[in-house]
Amino acid sequence: MRIVLVSTYELGHQPFGLASPQAWLLRAGHEVTSVDLSKTKLSEDLIRHADAVAFSLPMHTATRLAVPVIERVRRANPSARVACYGLYAPLNAELLKSLGVEAILGGEFEQALVTWAQGATQPEISLDKLAFVKPDRSGLGLSYAKLHTGVASKIVAYSEASRGCKHLCRHCPIVPVYEGQFRVVQRGVVLDDIRQQIAQGASHVTFGDPDFFNGPTHAMRIVEALHGEFPQVTYDATIKIEHLLKHRDLLRPLRETGCLFVTTAVESLDDAVLAKLEKNHTRRDFFEAVSLARYAQLALQPTFLAFTPWTTLESYRDLLCVLRDLDLVENVPSVQLALRLLITSSSRLLELDDIRSVAGPFDKKSLVYPWTHPDAQVDALGARIFRLVDRLQKQGLNRTGIFAAIWNEAGDEPLPENFRLLPRAVVPYLDEPWYC
Repeated sequence: MRIVLVSTYELGHQPFGLASPQAWLLRAGHEVTSVDLSKTKLSEDLIRHADAVAFSLPMHTATRLAVPVIERVRRANPSARVACYGLYAPLNAELLKSLGVEAILGGEFEQALVTWAQGATQPEISLDKLAFVKPDRSGLGLSYAKLHTGVASKIVAYSEASRGCKHLCRHCPIVPVYEGQFRVVQRGVVLDDIRQQIAQGASHVTFGDPDFFNGPTHAMRIVEALHGEFPQVTYDATIKIEHLLKHRDLLRPLRETGCLFVTTAVESLDDAVLAKLEKNHTRRDFFEAVSLARYAQLALQPTFLAFTPWTTLESYRDLLCVLRDLDLVENVPSVQLALRLLITSSSRLLELDDIRSVAGPFDKKSLVYPWTHPDAQVDALGARIFRLVDRLQKQGLNRTGIFAAIWNEAGDEPLPENFRLLPRAVVPYLDEPWYC
């Protein structure tokens, strides 16, 4: 069977959502072509000659971008079988089926894709434990996000040591699919995947696990082996505040094995909001995590949901004050100070009365339940901040400069005149910042 795998966007890295299923489908004897639309166009000729087209939907943005492409495929080749797979496929199953998508494959999708290609019906979500195979990254290249350290830039590899998550954070799109479960990718497969990307020129690795310390022993064995074989290679990972505190003894070993920074989803500094989100950490825990990371000489990259139905003008200004006072301005991608809470299909946020009271009907274009803040001033501020960040990023202004502009827009007191001139540690960062 001639199968085309399509990725619309995967956070600026080479799509794992193409490379992994490509290996499985090739092993099963299919003719596979992978197309990353963030780098190339999907040709009409390829569509017309495909027996099946499958779309990787790991993110909200990727799903929105995929909808018009699915419609295009259905028009150009009505006989082609169409599937959608990945985290956001089951979350948007109803809409996707209305577009003519035959199969929805969520959770652990690789074997399900192979079985679907053979003509068998598959459940929308499978959490079967798989024996993974080395991803096939042929033809994808490494012209993606780069790591900048202040003195050099590095080509970045990407791999996943686990999928799913043990936790049930109310706003997280992983929860409706995995329901508190996670699955590991075998250590040898992860290392083989990284080796092939290093051979192509990568010298830094992003581990894309929702939480690298869902399985801390598994994670540490991988990075210890990686460091032993490639001591010059660095990496970054995502770890919950809760796990940074619980496994504080592992922070220095992370640094010693080449970890440059840890992304951590703080979301809010308001304990009442954190309780609603069921993040299982507090404002005080965040302060402690910052201290622990600094002691271990490990950069922390916090992410936030800056604008929620519970955000106030005072709490937003407090967030800015904390970042200033903790000297974290350069650690936080500017877009994180402009992000608005997404209420996706099947979100546990809809369990809350105060969410249902502000949310409108599901919007099939934006793929969210749009909401309006009870205080119109907060919505107005959020819109201004988003436009400001977008404009200043396009102008190439650095994080400190953008922060100062945000402060002036939202603050009720001026920053010190020398704020932009204060010495700050160089924080390593990817030139494609995280967002959903």
